[in-house]
Amino acid sequence: MDALSQTLRVVHLVGAIFINARFTAPWCYQSPCADTAAPFLEPGAERVVIFHLISEGGCYVELGDAPPLLLSAGDVVVFPQGDAHRMCSRPGLPPATGARLDVVLARRPRQLSYGGGGAVTRLVCGYLACDKRLAGMLLTGLPPVVRVNLRDSSAGVWLESSVRYALAEARSPRPGGEGVLAKLAEVLFIEVLRLYMHEHGKDRTGWLAAVSDRIVGAALNALHKDPGHAWTLDELASTAGTSRSVLAERFLKLVGSPPMQYLTQWRMLLAANLLRSSNSPLIRIAEEVGYQTDTAFSRAFRREFGAPPATWRRGQEKRTMAHGPVSH
Repeated sequence: MDALSQTLRVVHLVGAIFINARFTAPWCYQSPCADTAAPFLEPGAERVVIFHLISEGGCYVELGDAPPLLLSAGDVVVFPQGDAHRMCSRPGLPPATGARLDVVLARRPRQLSYGGGGAVTRLVCGYLACDKRLAGMLLTGLPPVVRVNLRDSSAGVWLESSVRYALAEARSPRPGGEGVLAKLAEVLFIEVLRLYMHEHGKDRTGWLAAVSDRIVGAALNALHKDPGHAWTLDELASTAGTSRSVLAERFLKLVGSPPMQYLTQWRMLLAANLLRSSNSPLIRIAEEVGYQTDTAFSRAFRREFGAPPATWRRGQEKRTMAHGPVSH
């Protein structure tokens, strides 16, 4: 199993589609920053990443001082840093004023329809909620706006059709429609990452670029496949088919940290997931992520999370009781 698949398998992600919109030109929709929207979208989530799918027509994205970005049908845009932005039929339009965000999101997916009666644009707004450390790992090195077109891949075409079907089902009296949409939102986000890796992975730094790299990707696959192994840099370089010095230099350039430091961070992310989702004893979790004693594990975990594992686990339990589980 490759590093991306392994990461997505073991770390809990939550997705949802929260707006299904039909706009007619002229129109402008203001999307708040992710930190502002998070309490309404997914209470208790550490990080929320917002995305939009253009299913019909076209529009522009305005973000800060950057030139407006033209989107067409089939495009998906993701905002890795959670920036506030505008979606509009033409640049420079003032955003519409309407109900408060908590009112808009009271029912999902919210049906929005407004504009001046001109050309039609349909778009779907969704989000992915996850651990902030996972988001930091997956999304590091990405630009403020990531755009891919689903219609460039057979999987994307199927996914876009499935989203349209699920949106129709969500309005039917049959149960389960919102749950299907939630899963499709997760798959849509993952497909966007895969398409972006294929199109741009070789041109950038960051975790996704590293996964696409022949040398560093092989090392990451090995670390993610067997994180509990007592890896050394020499053994990891041999597995990746290169020298110790080449691996160390290339890994640091793409990932931003040395291989052994990255391994510790990945082990701690795995441990946090196990602490949050299971009742396993600390010693068992320690062994699973590569530590022979719970003392060594506790020391490493505290360095990463600022609290011993048992204390951190109790904090997560209290958080769940306060907000409910981060799921649908």
